[in-house]
Amino acid sequence: MTTVTLPTIDTLITYPDGATRSTGTVVHVEPGEGGRAAVILDVTACHPVDTAWPDQPADRGTLTTDAAEVLPIVDAVTGGIHDGRLFLGAELPVRNGTEGWTFVVAHIVEGAPPAVGSTVTVDVDAAHRLALSAGHTACHLASLALDAALADAWTKPAPTDTLGHPAFDALAIQRSRITPFGAVDTYRIGTSLRRKGFDATALDAPDELAARIDAQLAEWIAGGGAIRIEREASSLSARRRWVCELASGRTDIPCGGTHLGDLNEFASITASLAVADVEGGRELTMTTTARLR
Repeated sequence: MTTVTLPTIDTLITYPDGATRSTGTVVHVEPGEGGRAAVILDVTACHPVDTAWPDQPADRGTLTTDAAEVLPIVDAVTGGIHDGRLFLGAELPVRNGTEGWTFVVAHIVEGAPPAVGSTVTVDVDAAHRLALSAGHTACHLASLALDAALADAWTKPAPTDTLGHPAFDALAIQRSRITPFGAVDTYRIGTSLRRKGFDATALDAPDELAARIDAQLAEWIAGGGAIRIEREASSLSARRRWVCELASGRTDIPCGGTHLGDLNEFASITASLAVADVEGGRELTMTTTARLR
């Protein structure tokens, strides 16, 4: 936590549009421990970990200085500035977009960082980005297919997802982790969810449930459809939504991650389910696996 005078505006981000290279100006360097430093640019194509919902890991990549020195990016985190103080990663006490804060992408590098005011080029590992983007898109689709597969498990009216099914994913999600070409999502079914009308016996046959999810995913992939991120502005704090034009209609989910550009890029998406009894209820883990064409 250090007093800073710059930056005073949010980092501009290009990764929501699929960019894997950008050129920006160094606006602040924050010294760290172990020979590391956090380099903040005015513009970046590097996707950082969101501390409020850290489902997608940071991009891998490099910073290339105007002196042609190449620095590996060992991590990238969201930072926030308030009252002249900089908070990085886990230190950040508010969500991205909180009024009165400036939000920045901090590129963590080892060795001598570039000087403030210098120009650097960000190069993101495109293959790793593709793998995470495939996993994140598959995660959203699998969550919607899970909602659809569990639609008959509700005995009371419940909030719905954008396709009109009871929103099991939104109501029960505990943890989500995007992996290369996949995701692992963990749901808790406790007293609160049962009071909302969810019948937990719907999870008694997880293989049958997974088969229904897979069938829905296969249908969506066969129908194709464009995928994009819609956003209000290019700043890090601007709200962003994942949009997918399914054959059955448009769906959208608030999301700050990266994604593929079309359902046609998938060869398949499949889900496996595991159910366990835990204190106070049950836990469902859905592991999603995607393959590209």
